[in-house]
Amino acid sequence: MIVDAHHHLWDPAVRAYPWLSDDALAPIRRPFTLADLRAAADERVAATVVVQTVPSVAETEEFLTTARESGGLIAGVVGWLDLTRADTGDEIDRLRSGPLVGVRHQAQDEPDPDWLRRADVTRGIAAVGARGLPYDILVRAPQRPAALAAAQGLDGVRFVIDHAGKPGIAAGEWGSWASWITAMARCEGVVCKLSGLVTEAAGDWSAARIRPYAEHVLSAFGADRVLFGSDWPVCELHGRYADVLALTDDLLAGCTTSERAAVLGDTARRVYALP
Repeated sequence: MIVDAHHHLWDPAVRAYPWLSDDALAPIRRPFTLADLRAAADERVAATVVVQTVPSVAETEEFLTTARESGGLIAGVVGWLDLTRADTGDEIDRLRSGPLVGVRHQAQDEPDPDWLRRADVTRGIAAVGARGLPYDILVRAPQRPAALAAAQGLDGVRFVIDHAGKPGIAAGEWGSWASWITAMARCEGVVCKLSGLVTEAAGDWSAARIRPYAEHVLSAFGADRVLFGSDWPVCELHGRYADVLALTDDLLAGCTTSERAAVLGDTARRVYALP
C-alpha cells in the first residue's frame, strides 16, 4: 500500500494564497478538500501527509483537525510555524497535540536567498530537530546553496527535500542541480521526495523526459532515502493524480520489490514516524 508523502488542501474562500495569483495557476484556484482527495487518490493509497501551503499557524491547526477527522487517510501534517521566534520549541509542543510530523517554510519565496543561513532561522530549525521532527526544504536554484549549508551545519536535524529541489526540467537544467543533489545526499540526515517533477517538466512530462532526474535522485540517495509524493492538487495543472502514480510506477520499473516498497511507503513511514 502506498503512502503519499506530499499533497495539499486549500480553499480560497477561507484564506488568501498569494502564490495562486499567477495566471498560470488559475485552473487550480478553487477549493481542494478532503472529499476531493478521497475522490482523486488511487485505491492503493493507504495514507497521506498533507503539507502547509501558506505561512499560517491557523492553517496548520486546521490541517491537524482535518487529519484527525480523516479516518486515518491523512496520517500526518507537515505544518508551518514561525522559525524566527525564540519560543519555537514551545509552539511545536503545543501543536503536537495533533499528528504534526514535520515543519516547513516556503524558503523559495523569501527575498533573501540566504534565508536558511540566518542565525534566527537555523536556531528555529535546530528546535524542530530537537523535538524529533524533520524539516522540509522547499527551494529553487537560488536557495540551494543555503539549503546545503543548513544540512551540513545542523547535524542533529533530519531534512526532507521537497520536489527533488525543483530542477528546471522544462529549461533543461542539469549540471548545477545534479551536483547539488549529490552533495545533499552526502549529508546522512537528508532524504528526498520524488514529487513535483511533473510540474517542473511543464508540458512534456513523459517518463523519458523525467527519468534522468528520478534516476539521479535514486542513485544519489538510495531507495531507502527517497519518498513518493503526488504534489496533488498542483499536479492537476498537467495531469491527474492517477497520471502521477502511473508515471511513478514507470520511473520505478527498474527497482527491486523492496526498493519500490521503500519509495512508495516505507521511507515515508520511517521519516515522518507515521502510524
